[in-house]
Amino acid sequence: MVMDPVFWLALFAVLGNSFASILVAVGVRRMGHIRNVSLQEESLPSVSIVIPACNEGDTMTPALESILNLDYPNLEVIVVNDRSTDHTAEVLEKIKSRHPDLSIYTLTELPPGWLGKSHALQYGAEKADGEYILFTDADVIMEKTTLKRAMHHVLNNRLDHLSMLFGNLAEGGLLQALSMEIGAGLLFYFKPWKVKEPGRRYYMGVGAFNLVRATAYEAVGGHRSVALQPIDDVMLGRLLKERGFRQDCLLAHGFVDLKWYSGVGELVRGLMKNVFAVYNYRITLVLVSVVLIFLLGVMPLWAGLATSGPVSALFLSAVLVRIISFGKGFRDHGFPVRQALWSLVTPYIQIYIIVRATVSTLANKGITWRGTYYSLDDLRQG
Repeated sequence: MVMDPVFWLALFAVLGNSFASILVAVGVRRMGHIRNVSLQEESLPSVSIVIPACNEGDTMTPALESILNLDYPNLEVIVVNDRSTDHTAEVLEKIKSRHPDLSIYTLTELPPGWLGKSHALQYGAEKADGEYILFTDADVIMEKTTLKRAMHHVLNNRLDHLSMLFGNLAEGGLLQALSMEIGAGLLFYFKPWKVKEPGRRYYMGVGAFNLVRATAYEAVGGHRSVALQPIDDVMLGRLLKERGFRQDCLLAHGFVDLKWYSGVGELVRGLMKNVFAVYNYRITLVLVSVVLIFLLGVMPLWAGLATSGPVSALFLSAVLVRIISFGKGFRDHGFPVRQALWSLVTPYIQIYIIVRATVSTLANKGITWRGTYYSLDDLRQG
């Protein structure tokens, strides 16, 4: 029996799921949480917060109010209205009437050679006066001590760059499970618990909270260096790490939160622009990823039901490991553990997202984002 290829597939499934689950669980335990950073009485450097906004009129008010109410001295908040066609401008003016110090800049055109978000972030950074720049998004809600704690962590550890993993406020078991599936994959790949180790290749960047020393940002060329990168946040982190700047990544649920997507359909559509970029536009990496997701996430349940004896037990053990792993994630974030059963469905959706994004990008020879077409050749070069 042990020479049966099906047996080896079953063994691979249970060991693969166990290894991935343990690696991510142990790695996350090694990461610090921003809530554990103590508040201290000391002078803090000036910080400029740069927020790009494109058609955020319906969602940005709670997030922007939370940022404007941060408990931090010497704070500058800059919002770049990036070619919005909705009522974002009107909402911003209402918020400014309550917070006169808010700086608002409006962009009406996108120069060649730029993705819209990268251009808006670069534009805002050029207007910033802070010693540090915090790049965040227009839907991110922050607890009022978040920035102060973050800056204490930066100063205490002599960091040049700090990113933080946000809490997801999305509703619905399937959406939460899918977000967790994608998040676990990114954790497994990027290993953010290792980015603080000097000289290691690991790096990280998070669009919801990317805090960087202004001089370090300029030294790597700012967002000009990632002008055509759909995953500009991660690539900025890569540039900083490669240039020898010190960085760290913390957990921040409860302090940096957002509703990543409001539904599964919106998540699928939203990831079309950047999934292929995560694989560096390499089809071989896409194929390897899809095969692994199939072997670890799809095959075990069906194979477990179709076989018998020890082989079936191994396959079903792989399924159980997966459910337990998701259950722990749901419990840790305060969601019903029973929603972990959605983890039996999420691999199908994840494969669909990866394949559709890849095929769509190749068929169209590029992507369309916020009404602008970007060729695949330009994206690869960028």
